[in-house]
Amino acid sequence: MEQFTPVASLIGGVLIGLSAALLWYFKGRIAGISGIFEGSILPRGADIGWKLTFLAGLLVGGALMFVLQPQLFAFEITRSYWALGVAGLLVGFGTRLGSGCTSGHGVCGLSRFSRRSLVATLTFMGAGFATVWAIGHFAGGAL
Repeated sequence: MEQFTPVASLIGGVLIGLSAALLWYFKGRIAGISGIFEGSILPRGADIGWKLTFLAGLLVGGALMFVLQPQLFAFEITRSYWALGVAGLLVGFGTRLGSGCTSGHGVCGLSRFSRRSLVATLTFMGAGFATVWAIGHFAGGAL
């Protein structure tokens, strides 16, 4: 491991859990980012306001961290843009196929003891582990 940051990771995890719990408490909604994003593009009903606010909060929070802690964003992309584009499309396809993403299933679904979310989380985690292993062993770690 190059950068082990247990305190920052713990704080981030607590903030994610707190935001998911607050959204559930005040709105009765799951903090699944893919569903929130889709609902902001294809709005149905009066939910558009809080969804846009939620997404704006993600963007503003990231921008604020970039201003306050720019060193956190200093990293090198070691994959080609082609590989990143294909990976993004595959993640999007998997999110649609699984009816949700890591935040919806992994954070919110597991905390509600949803069997469907457990299967989805095990599936996307297993696929991710297998992909990293396969690329490391068969593609020499590069794409």
